[in-house]
Amino acid sequence: MFRGFYTVGSGMIAQQRRTEMLANNIANANTPGFKAEQSSIRSFPEMFMSSLNAQRIPTQKGIQLNGLSPVGELSTGVYMQETMPLFKQGTLRETGMTTDIALLDGSLPIDAETGEPGAIFFRLESANGNELYTKNGNFTMDAAGYLTNPMGYYVLDTNGQRIQLQNDDFSISDAGNILQDGATVATLGVSFAEQPGALLKQGNGLFASLDGNLPEAQNVAGVGYSFQQGFLEGSNVDAAKTMTDMLAAYRAFEANQKILQAYDRSMEKAVNEIGRVN
Repeated sequence: MFRGFYTVGSGMIAQQRRTEMLANNIANANTPGFKAEQSSIRSFPEMFMSSLNAQRIPTQKGIQLNGLSPVGELSTGVYMQETMPLFKQGTLRETGMTTDIALLDGSLPIDAETGEPGAIFFRLESANGNELYTKNGNFTMDAAGYLTNPMGYYVLDTNGQRIQLQNDDFSISDAGNILQDGATVATLGVSFAEQPGALLKQGNGLFASLDGNLPEAQNVAGVGYSFQQGFLEGSNVDAAKTMTDMLAAYRAFEANQKILQAYDRSMEKAVNEIGRVN
């Protein structure tokens, strides 16, 4: 009986966490470059139940041997193992701003280990000098003319250098070359992640690598991409599907709640009626 409380409780906690994750996806449905989270729910290892019994051997002294009779398997509950971003390309939204840049996926090599395609990102320099990565191309220019993201992190070129411009009157080619006054000032840096699921999410649409800086995409064979100025890549959240998943998670939570109430009534009856001494 008590084991049932733990099993049902773990199911409720897992569905609550899944609902929170889906709610965060809905809240960021209009955030540029946001990557929807996916959850992985797994069960705890199952227990194999056996009953202990004794068997008498017909000998002169009547020897008894203890044995086990299989009863069956018993589930011990579930848990949300991890959340993983979905790196599918989001839809484009036109803004007309010269500093808004969309990074479009082209040919992305498939990782032999995971069977999933890699992902490409803009390169950013954080406040501590480390590289961060994002698909949010909602850039701006600071007082010194450097191209930055909304948090003030510097946008880097293919050589890992900050990009400084004279003004916001510039154009970007499909290959990422920044042209100002007819001359190429810099080329937007793009990093390639062979296994994007291994990146560490930093919040605000930013990712970090745990194994040093990601390689420049230009130096990786088979990687193709392009840029589109005056556009932003939107969130890849499917609002309709996410709402359906939230309802399913709520119903699963509610079902576990009803089972928990049934266990509680059974325990109440066991204490107040079965255990009563007349």
